Amino acid sequence: MHHRAPTPSRRTLLTVTAAAAAAAVTGVTVPVAHADAPRHGDRALRDLLSRMSLAEKVGQLFVMRVYGHSATAPDQADIDANLKEIGVRTAAELVERYHVGGIIYFAWAHNTRDPHQIAELSNGIQRAALAQDTPVPLLLSTDQEHGIVARVGAPATLLPGAMALGAGGSHEDARAAGRIAGAELAALGIRQDYAPVADVNVNPGNPVIGVRSFGADPEAVAGMVAAQVKGYQRAGIAATSKHFPGHGDTAVDSHNGLPVITHTAEQWAAVDAPPFQAAIRAGIESIMTAHIVVPALDPSGDPATLSRPILTGILRERLGFDGVVVTDSLSMEGVRTKYGDDRVPVLALKAGADQLLNPPNLDVAWNAVLKAVEGGELTEARLDESILRILRMKARVGLFDDPYVTSAGVDRTVGTRAHLARADRIAERTTTLLVNEEGFLPLSRRTHPKVLVVGADPASPSGTTGPPTRVLAAAFTELGHTAQALSTGTAPTPALIEQAVAAAAGQDVVVVGTYNLTPTTAQLTLLARLTATGVPVVTIALRNPYDVARITGQRATVATYSWTDVELRAAVRVIAGRAKPRGRLPVPVQSAEDPTRVLYPIGYGLSYR
Repeated sequence: MHHRAPTPSRRTLLTVTAAAAAAAVTGVTVPVAHADAPRHGDRALRDLLSRMSLAEKVGQLFVMRVYGHSATAPDQADIDANLKEIGVRTAAELVERYHVGGIIYFAWAHNTRDPHQIAELSNGIQRAALAQDTPVPLLLSTDQEHGIVARVGAPATLLPGAMALGAGGSHEDARAAGRIAGAELAALGIRQDYAPVADVNVNPGNPVIGVRSFGADPEAVAGMVAAQVKGYQRAGIAATSKHFPGHGDTAVDSHNGLPVITHTAEQWAAVDAPPFQAAIRAGIESIMTAHIVVPALDPSGDPATLSRPILTGILRERLGFDGVVVTDSLSMEGVRTKYGDDRVPVLALKAGADQLLNPPNLDVAWNAVLKAVEGGELTEARLDESILRILRMKARVGLFDDPYVTSAGVDRTVGTRAHLARADRIAERTTTLLVNEEGFLPLSRRTHPKVLVVGADPASPSGTTGPPTRVLAAAFTELGHTAQALSTGTAPTPALIEQAVAAAAGQDVVVVGTYNLTPTTAQLTLLARLTATGVPVVTIALRNPYDVARITGQRATVATYSWTDVELRAAVRVIAGRAKPRGRLPVPVQSAEDPTRVLYPIGYGLSYR
């Protein structure tokens, strides 16, 4: 069953419109309450649909990016970017001209500077939406997976990502993380989250999924996906599992190319399908498509996003999903390699998609769909089918009851002490101890007071955390150690390596943050030089746990699955013995020399005695 909010009546829609008009005139957000409004199921939504023009219907299908922190008064640089890419100045103009059904928020588009700004941006967009001839609130969305993909940063709560939660193995923690994340997004006006990832990461070399996945075991991933879906949707937002039919076994990033998945139909059913089936059973509101070719499911060579056999034949008919199908971004190369930008949105709709996400050129895509209906390639009834699904989802997340959010709601919900404390507790249960030679850990501040932290400092996923070396050093200092940080980067130079070796002199332990080790990376040279000093070395795999297969000579290794502050602080508490290591590998780690040999199987993880 879907998590349902009461559907709105025509009276509700008219009241929302009146409130929007008042807000547009006064500039004040007007909350709308309709506790006594009559409810008529789909009747109000069908009535609303019947009053839309064809242009308005086409617009409802699109979810678009837009630059700026404000719906009406963005910075000049964002106005210029909007004019160049979209032909409008502001988010409000985007809604007015194209009647888009949704907007996706990005940090790089300056949509997510701080919680109160995000809330006011959301309210401004909704004012513009409800000032249209046919008022329809927008579904505002983002990719807030947590871990290495987070568009909304601190002071909002940042939680462990999928593979970390997979290492923790707790469905309750996964549900709680979803509830916290969903509640905070809802308070910001974001009612659709493109999470959780349902891909099963069976390829250690996967360049685009990796730690965004819960793991490599289909049934374990399925359980975590279902738990997260329930958590998100109990918080009142629409969750979106991705990337159907499964992006977990690829060596190509679909942002840059078109991956081909060589699984047989039987392998797909056993490996890739279970998490999506679990999401559907859990009542998932929407599922995102993948720009991947799966010849066993559709031999045409079309990416799944444009494949009717996959989206309609398998997802709709075989798996029984009747929620909203949203494409992955149509700006990605994976969906643009075979067809032009004018054909892609039309083919996606013909395949069975409902929401068309972030086309590279909205004017081209929007007019292509309009012309396809006018020319008979698409029927208006086909558009109505998708729009009704979208409207139902908007109703279920409460947008027709009250699309606005309040400053008080932000303060009451976002980044609260309780949420931050729960995130810390969840993170502690995910940290995985992989190596602990002769019980070197836990580290005592009495026997090992002086700590040098070196290593990679990858950019913060949200732009609001890190850098990791400083966060780790500060966490050790808070626990009574004397710690200093030296950033050596993902490709340390000979000069930086010499500096690190010199800094290690007189230290009791060196903690090294590693990041996606390859056979030729200079990070391995740094590690070899540091272990040669005789000072004990502890490594932290900041992203992929597979790093441990390439390291020798260290006294201990822990995996954090991401480098956000919450996971790094938890790792330090584990290293220093303030918390016990409880994480277990959700993926196998194979030998770097012989991939057929598993060094650390799924479920591996050490504990303290």
